[in-house]
Amino acid sequence: MGEVVAGFGVPHSPHIPEQVKKQGPSHPVVPRYARVAEAIAAARPDVLLVFDCDHFSTFFLDNLPIFAVGVADRTAGPNDRTPMPRYEVPVHAALAAHLRSSGVEAGFDLALLQDFEVDHSIMVPLHFMTPGMTIPIIPIFINCFVPPLPSARRCYALGQAMRAAVESFAQPLRVAALASGSFSLEIGGPKVAPGRRQGVPDPAWVERAAGLMQGGKIEQLLDEATTERMLRAGNVSAELLTWIAALGVIGDRLPEPMQLQPAEGEVYGIWRWN
Repeated sequence: MGEVVAGFGVPHSPHIPEQVKKQGPSHPVVPRYARVAEAIAAARPDVLLVFDCDHFSTFFLDNLPIFAVGVADRTAGPNDRTPMPRYEVPVHAALAAHLRSSGVEAGFDLALLQDFEVDHSIMVPLHFMTPGMTIPIIPIFINCFVPPLPSARRCYALGQAMRAAVESFAQPLRVAALASGSFSLEIGGPKVAPGRRQGVPDPAWVERAAGLMQGGKIEQLLDEATTERMLRAGNVSAELLTWIAALGVIGDRLPEPMQLQPAEGEVYGIWRWN
């Protein structure tokens, strides 16, 4: 039987790989990602379940599922214009197929994705945390951008269903959940300051949402993280739903003290089992 052994959450700014390439290890994100990378190595996962919001690179408005699972032997990316190396990444096809089948049986209409690539929201975290690309992933896509959005409670239940599916898988795999997304971010919208392309409208929401996670107050987070509240924090701030889905996999464990960057709208989180 499979087992969940850890959980992680990180942001995925597409500008960071190029900035780090120019600035080197003195860039402030380097130790932040390194700390999560060390925790991943210590957990020794066989598979990473990556909860992700595609940025209209893999899906578009003519084909935009609420939830989808990538089922293939490999994927590659980034499939957008992010200035960073291009990678091929193994996918654990057998477990991915099992997650989708079990999820459908649990009442989730999980779209099937077989011939696909992924964008910076998956590749930027992997670039910094698993650059060897030796850990197979399973992308689980959530529509975080185009209303109507799934509710926080529905995303948390999806995570719970994925955990149950992992535990019912026949092979003894070690599985970790990885969430990718920001808590407050506006891109090209009215909440951006004049002359800027993006901004962080609601640093207080970053502290509030992360504080509820750190305190294990999941029910309160699910109540407060409404579509309206998340979008007040920025037009892409519902990326928080990826973290909430990962919490469904993680369960009631408390994270280590999170690395909060409220002015950047970002959080780095680690949940260890031992």
